[in-house]
Amino acid sequence: MSTAAIQDPYPLVILLRNPFVPADREVLNAPANASIAQWLNVQDAAVRTAVNSQPTICLKNGQPVLRADWAVTKIEGAIIFVALPQGGGGGGKNPLRTVLMIAVMVVANVYGGPLASALGFSGSLGTAVASAGIALAGSVLVNALVPLPTPNVPTAGSLNSPSPTYSLQAQGNYARLTQPIPVVYGHHLVFPDFASTPYAEYVDHDQYLHQLHVIGMGDYEVHQIRIEDTPIASFAEIQAQVILPGGVNTLFNHDVVTAPEVAGQELIALADAGGALVGPFTVNPPQTQVSHIGIDVLMLRGLYYANDDGSLSAKAVQWRVEVRLVDDAGEAVSGWWVLAEGEHSEASGEAQRLSYKYAVTPGRYQVRLSRLDSKDPSSRAGHELRWGEVRGYLAGASLPQQMTLLALRMKATDNLSQRSSRLVNCLVTRKLPTWSPQSGWSSPVPTRSVAWAFADVLRAEYGAGLADARIDLQALYRLDQQWAARGDHFDAVFDQGLTVWETLGRVARCGRAVAFLQGGIVRIVRDEPKTLPVALFSMRNIVKGSLKIQYVMPGEETADTVVMGYLNPKTWKPDEVAVNLPGADGTRQAKVTLFGCTSQAQAVREGKYIAAANRYRRRLITFTTEMEGLIPTYGDLIAISHDMPSWGTSGEVLGFEPATRSLVVSEPLPWVQGREHQLVLRMPEGSLAGPFQVTRGGSDQHAVVAASAWPGLTGAMGSGRPLFTFGAGQSWSQLARVMSLRPRGEQVEITCVAEDAAVHSADLT
Repeated sequence: MSTAAIQDPYPLVILLRNPFVPADREVLNAPANASIAQWLNVQDAAVRTAVNSQPTICLKNGQPVLRADWAVTKIEGAIIFVALPQGGGGGGKNPLRTVLMIAVMVVANVYGGPLASALGFSGSLGTAVASAGIALAGSVLVNALVPLPTPNVPTAGSLNSPSPTYSLQAQGNYARLTQPIPVVYGHHLVFPDFASTPYAEYVDHDQYLHQLHVIGMGDYEVHQIRIEDTPIASFAEIQAQVILPGGVNTLFNHDVVTAPEVAGQELIALADAGGALVGPFTVNPPQTQVSHIGIDVLMLRGLYYANDDGSLSAKAVQWRVEVRLVDDAGEAVSGWWVLAEGEHSEASGEAQRLSYKYAVTPGRYQVRLSRLDSKDPSSRAGHELRWGEVRGYLAGASLPQQMTLLALRMKATDNLSQRSSRLVNCLVTRKLPTWSPQSGWSSPVPTRSVAWAFADVLRAEYGAGLADARIDLQALYRLDQQWAARGDHFDAVFDQGLTVWETLGRVARCGRAVAFLQGGIVRIVRDEPKTLPVALFSMRNIVKGSLKIQYVMPGEETADTVVMGYLNPKTWKPDEVAVNLPGADGTRQAKVTLFGCTSQAQAVREGKYIAAANRYRRRLITFTTEMEGLIPTYGDLIAISHDMPSWGTSGEVLGFEPATRSLVVSEPLPWVQGREHQLVLRMPEGSLAGPFQVTRGGSDQHAVVAASAWPGLTGAMGSGRPLFTFGAGQSWSQLARVMSLRPRGEQVEITCVAEDAAVHSADLT
């Protein structure tokens, strides 16, 4: 029986057009004994152009080859052409090393400057995004891969005002000056902020209150408008208009200012008869112009004279309105002129309230009022005249184009109190565009999707403002289908100051996912079951002495029950549900609030997942490898074989015997009587093949592959010497999920957490 060593009849040539996207590569064969130049000359025009049209370096088995030496350098092993990134620069550093380190840094998820600024980072930051979830022994909860939700703790001196949606004490409508305009995702009840200062006018002695509310940035489907818990349809005295982005307010003029100095001052008598003018008061602030001036006059005691027989006779009042122009410093730039003179006669003991509106040339004005008749001092007379309010209607009123607004015109009645008028709330669903590979972006549609909320944070002007090329849309599309099938939604209101990255973290966490940066692209990965490792690391490619295992041991404070907080969609108040795994006594509880969750079923699923991760993922593994450490990315499943913790047996495949379907390996294999054994190959380009079921051959170094698996194995081996790992049953390696990749010179340090299938058992996923 002869053993044929694995030869390299067709060496590999790898064309890497973009070092920032290692997966975008082309693998070609080369004839034996050909030089690099000879191989290149016989390639098609596309390959020659890719190599010759831009600065490109050539690596032979990891070592750079100058272009001048391509004609005399034979292709042996693996040849890699790497296109150099274009751009400015200079200095005396080795350009080959610089290119390699750029590729290491980018693929290892180091955040770039402009993108980091857009996402809310103040400087460079590594990619250990889940490291905050790693706690020391005795911690309450541990989740290595997906950080646990943390409460938003305000910093010292924070100017954030309470959220009218999430703060029970502050629920209502407020003018939250200097605070962020709310952004709503999914389906939610909101108490909209005032978009402008409310004001009142009188029509036929009835007071009408005008309120303009901002529902949020973007477009919404408004299902219901309520006053506290009562639909607005129950209030006949209320007119409502939902103003979509780009719409016009047809109910009233919303750009109105009032002078707070005018507050019901009484007009006594004629000014030239010993009375006094009331005012002047400035109507509008500096750098504004009004096109109309509104005046309220009040006769709160009525207007009458009581006769001896008990009947009422009519009385009349007269007044004069005078205005003048002033500049931004408040200095007069014109003289006074009479804007209007008014008179009202009535025989009624009921309060009389009148509003008048006068057109003026746009400008900044002061106003004063005087009474033109003398007040009747008799106790039988109701003859009092007061100046209730002055309003300025700003010229050129307009509305913001990117938000949805709600306009309300409310008549003051016994059915509508002052308090209830500030308890306006709306049940809305956000409209967002959705994306698919077939049709691209759709027009905005009502959605509760986690994926498209995540995309909106990245694309919108109020978010990161990124182009589509900077977003992993394919991953979002796949996850959106998965979340929809599970019934996972994101329903939340962002009305506090947060960075884009904090916002992305909250959105992703509601879908059991993590956002991270790779190659200048914002990506998202969900913690879900994975069975096929993307890379194998063994004694042959792990730096000697670099493997470290940290055991996060449970302590007295370690929780065995998770109390999940969510928003109850029936009451729109915080609610919670206790979740634990079989065997837990429920005495040690940890509370976790899942922002954006409005479903008890979703809260239970996430609570079980957190409890399972806390129980089963408590081994952290760190090791250093060479450039192949760039193959996996955050959240990927990898296989680790090492003799220190007895994770399989690893080595090289020295040859094969086709007649007996035997692989000849470099290490004696520990065969166990009566057990099934599996062998996995790691190909020279980094891909994995297997696991293949094997049996013992002529010696402990011979593994006989099953007949059904042999064609796939030989087809996968290709050229070069594959690495292998071997074990009984599933013990051929330790599976782990990548948590971070950190460049260490020309090596990569990988931190991961040992995977356990129990985290993703059927009743948890």
